[in-house]
Amino acid sequence: MKAKKIFQGLQGDKAIWAIVALLALFSFLPVYSAASNLAYINGDGNTFRFLIKHVMHIVLGFGIMYAIHKVPHHYFKGLSVIFIPIVILLLIITLAQGTTMAGANAARWIKIPIIGVGFQTSALASVVLMVYVARYLARIRDKQVTFKETLVPLWLPVGIILALILPANFSTTAIIFTMVIALVFLGGYPLKYIGLILLTGLVALTLFILVAKAFPDAFSNRVDTWTNRIENFFNDEVDEDANYQSERAKSAIAMGGVFGQGPAKGVHRNLLPQASSDYIYPLIVEEYGMIGGLFLVSMYLLLLFRLTVIAHKAETIFAKLLVIGVGMPIVFQAFINMGVAVGVFPVTGQTLPLISSGGTSIWMTCLALGIVLSVSAKRTLAKPKLENELNPLDILSETL
Repeated sequence: MKAKKIFQGLQGDKAIWAIVALLALFSFLPVYSAASNLAYINGDGNTFRFLIKHVMHIVLGFGIMYAIHKVPHHYFKGLSVIFIPIVILLLIITLAQGTTMAGANAARWIKIPIIGVGFQTSALASVVLMVYVARYLARIRDKQVTFKETLVPLWLPVGIILALILPANFSTTAIIFTMVIALVFLGGYPLKYIGLILLTGLVALTLFILVAKAFPDAFSNRVDTWTNRIENFFNDEVDEDANYQSERAKSAIAMGGVFGQGPAKGVHRNLLPQASSDYIYPLIVEEYGMIGGLFLVSMYLLLLFRLTVIAHKAETIFAKLLVIGVGMPIVFQAFINMGVAVGVFPVTGQTLPLISSGGTSIWMTCLALGIVLSVSAKRTLAKPKLENELNPLDILSETL
């Protein structure tokens, strides 16, 4: 009876609910298969606990998505303004802790107090920033604005957040910047100003690389890692050891054939260091063949189609930009992950949304889809007659 009530409470686009459920259920198989490598590295041989951990991440993700889709989407205007300084503070704390992995700067995670769970702050920053940009673009819609007028309210938060993510995570910085540019373009921001921002971003990145090269101790070896990945992508003979994962990924895909080797029968799950996260797609193709690979591609394409439909049907400019801003990066990231696996893109370290293991990726994807579902539900609340009956979020949303 309780389950029936929960399903009746699901609002918004039913196709997106179905897509998320299918992807989540499908993810259990490859994650469990890849867990053998993790269990071997861990030394205890217990593969089942990695599956349980993934299931818990999925369950919590669905809880987040369910809770968020119940929030009227116009509330996210005010919430984005509140959370921008919060995520900036979290990014500063994350970067300041300066954690390293194998000698490389990996200051991407922050531990949540009490429970001690690691959380990747850049993922939260990405969602909050896209909502914030959508809010600002909706405000200036059909208004004549100068570049100077938009510098502080729009580009200053964008610049600060990207600058704080860049030292530890170039690929995420590039994706967020690309998505912001795409959103401001679709939001009607003047093209000449977009060109200026692109030029500024290129100059800033160049300066950062030059400074990092001049003072390598300040940034560990992350810049060298980026440049090596790009060099290895364009020249396979640069460093064969550095191409290890890419070559194993291609080999796994080649062995998959049409129908695959079968569940948990892929040999590359023990050869790919990131088989459960960054390189889970080659493992899926090896074990489930071209059919399994095309199934994932079709799911993400269907998600893209539903996002387009929801954005088209949205009643306000903010709602349209909100769906595009938080929804499109999910599909974009998915195809980047799959593109890396087949050798179309250099190694980026991006996970496959709702498939790869990792709590932060799952939770933030569900957060973004919860926002999309909130828009698709077209939930409107009747405004109270008396102004003092408005709750704080109503007042903040109307003001901002």
